[in-house]
Amino acid sequence: MRSQLNLTNRQQKVLWATVRHYIATAEPVGSEALVKEYNLSASPATIRNAMSVLEKSGLLYQPHTSAGRVPSDSGYRIYVDQLITPSSELTLQVEQLLGDRLKREDWSLEALLRGAAQILATVSGYITLITMPQTNTIHLRHVQLVPVDPGRVMLIFVTDSYETHSALMDLPESATAELDTELMERELQILSNFLNSHLRGRAIAELSSLDWGELDREFKRYADFLKAVVTEVSRRSHAPVSTQIMVTGLAEVLRQPEFSELNQVQTIIHLLEEEQHQLLPLIFEQSESDQPGKRVTIRIGSENPLEPIRTCTLISSTYCRGAMPVGSVGVLGPTRMVYENAIALVEAAADYLSDALS
Repeated sequence: MRSQLNLTNRQQKVLWATVRHYIATAEPVGSEALVKEYNLSASPATIRNAMSVLEKSGLLYQPHTSAGRVPSDSGYRIYVDQLITPSSELTLQVEQLLGDRLKREDWSLEALLRGAAQILATVSGYITLITMPQTNTIHLRHVQLVPVDPGRVMLIFVTDSYETHSALMDLPESATAELDTELMERELQILSNFLNSHLRGRAIAELSSLDWGELDREFKRYADFLKAVVTEVSRRSHAPVSTQIMVTGLAEVLRQPEFSELNQVQTIIHLLEEEQHQLLPLIFEQSESDQPGKRVTIRIGSENPLEPIRTCTLISSTYCRGAMPVGSVGVLGPTRMVYENAIALVEAAADYLSDALS
């Protein structure tokens, strides 16, 4: 939703002031209060006229006949796209905070993401959503087969996000019957080298389509075993559905007056806990904004296609490994959001996670 309205300078200031007042108080505002609070250099009558024009344009509305006015979703959109600049100072502060609190070298990727999500939720006061790297963007870095006991090996593999996985596997009986321990260790090293030469750098999602029909003669007896290795790598690289999106900060946002109705809260919780597959495409999406330098996707209220969050704003940005977007970080809160701060927080977290993965 992008409005083409051409507002006068005064109308822009009145809209900006109305949004700021409502974000701070959650209360409708009238012209006299705006004049007093925001030094608009005009009489209440002039401001009232400007508010009336904004209301007719669909940017403000009156929740009750005798009340002041509050921003509509379209009003927030104009405010976000034209009237504010994300806080660069807050971006630097959050990047510093993440760097101080999270020691990358001591954390697994999942622990790093959970730590970042918790910090972001605490600082923002909104629900934080961070996706695990998507399977189709995860690449294999190293594979190793280690003998455990006769007939069994430990498969160990590392992804390019430095996640390590392992699994016990049975060797073919034909191989274990013919080789002593020393020869088996040597053969497993040859197999490990063979796997690395064929699999290193490949996307996990590609592995299931590999053709093993042209194996060299000496590897023929391992054909089924090699297929089993690839299957195990693919299976273990898929994050469980429950951890596809890490969700934190629900308690913080429930203190907001917009979430005082139990039914609304229950539908949001159900979406976050049980229907993540619907939410995932919304937050793992690169910004389509035509504004230079804008790296976030912002869905305000009715711009959200999912009914449970049509009274919320979802701000998200992708984090990358190199130039490849692999996951996303976002915040979900009321449309009455401190947008310049929320945008800065999301950008800072996305930058930090991109640096950590690179």
